[in-house]
Amino acid sequence: MKRLVFMLLLAGSIQGVYAQNTEKKEKFSPNTPLFEELTDVKKKTDKFNLFLNMQGSFDAHFRDGFQEGDFNMHQLRIEAKGNINNWLSYRYRQRLNRSNDANGMIDNLPTSIDWAGINIKLNDQFSLFAGKQCTAYGGFEFDLNPIDVYEYCDMIENMSNFMTGLNVGYNITPDQQLNLQVLNSRNNSFEKTYGITEDSEGKLPDLKSGKMPLVYTLNWNGNFNNVFKTRWSASLLNEASSKNLYYYAMGNELNLGKWNAFVDFMYSQEAIDRTGIITSIVGRPNGHNTFNTDYLSVVAKCNYRFLPKWNAFVKGMYETASVRKAGEDIEKGNYRTSWGYLAGIEFYPMETNLHFFVTYVGRSYNFTSRAKVLGQENYSTNRISVGFIWQMPIF
Repeated sequence: MKRLVFMLLLAGSIQGVYAQNTEKKEKFSPNTPLFEELTDVKKKTDKFNLFLNMQGSFDAHFRDGFQEGDFNMHQLRIEAKGNINNWLSYRYRQRLNRSNDANGMIDNLPTSIDWAGINIKLNDQFSLFAGKQCTAYGGFEFDLNPIDVYEYCDMIENMSNFMTGLNVGYNITPDQQLNLQVLNSRNNSFEKTYGITEDSEGKLPDLKSGKMPLVYTLNWNGNFNNVFKTRWSASLLNEASSKNLYYYAMGNELNLGKWNAFVDFMYSQEAIDRTGIITSIVGRPNGHNTFNTDYLSVVAKCNYRFLPKWNAFVKGMYETASVRKAGEDIEKGNYRTSWGYLAGIEFYPMETNLHFFVTYVGRSYNFTSRAKVLGQENYSTNRISVGFIWQMPIF
């Protein structure tokens, strides 16, 4: 009889513990810091928040048939940010799967660091962010956390996105904001950025770095009743002495409940081929010394949250690479048109943040006759990926 009573008490205790653990699990949120989950102590400060941004997947690659399959951690970034008081905050983010070598960098920071700076709120309208930061180039995909992008367009992929300098923010209204940025126009030296080397005769191209290698950006972020939003920008970037790059972006987003869609228009006019696609096509061996290039990109994506935990999306990309003005041995006109097409399903087991995905990514590159004369041939690539995305809240 004593044994029976003891067994019943033990079973009741186990059931109680199980119920408590189950209750905790049900209350778990992917946005709850692991510190709180492990210690059962509520974090009561916003002065320090720590995240691990992850995107990992198994990828099957195809080009003229199956090529290979591999596991890949596409994005792995540590991020810390917080509000010290009502006027001072900070942000730091670093890529863990990129080199930390700062040797030769003009700002003495490695390219693995995305953000490293402080934000000062002067009043309800004006704010200043000083340090390394993301250029306010505009467009909705450009503004996303990199872990949420399965494939960038070629223009963004070849950009230098994180520079050191100063951003002045001005809130016209709570829903309308202007940003004026003055940043370094490059991370590395002029020679390394453009790959400037001697030609076969031992001569260097007639290019010299400007005395103020800066980028100036004016950005407008608009919000109209959370239904229509804008990310527009215009930028002037000093590439070299008397040679500038002009970049324009118009991002437009529409939110209709379960439906969400955006279209980004981007155009770059480059005195020196900073993007580098035309240089690679024409086969110039001495760095990015092709001149007067134009790049156009249009990116459109549509999301449909057909169930609370399920999202479907499709995305398309259209891009051209052209020469605006004929030069030595280079003909004026379009050299390449590329297409990108993506589709996928995302599952959010806890409705926000953490999600698993299956996605297809296709790219097609079509070269014009002037590029084919230089040895270029049309080709396509395909990829199927299965993986996860999580901005893990650590503290």
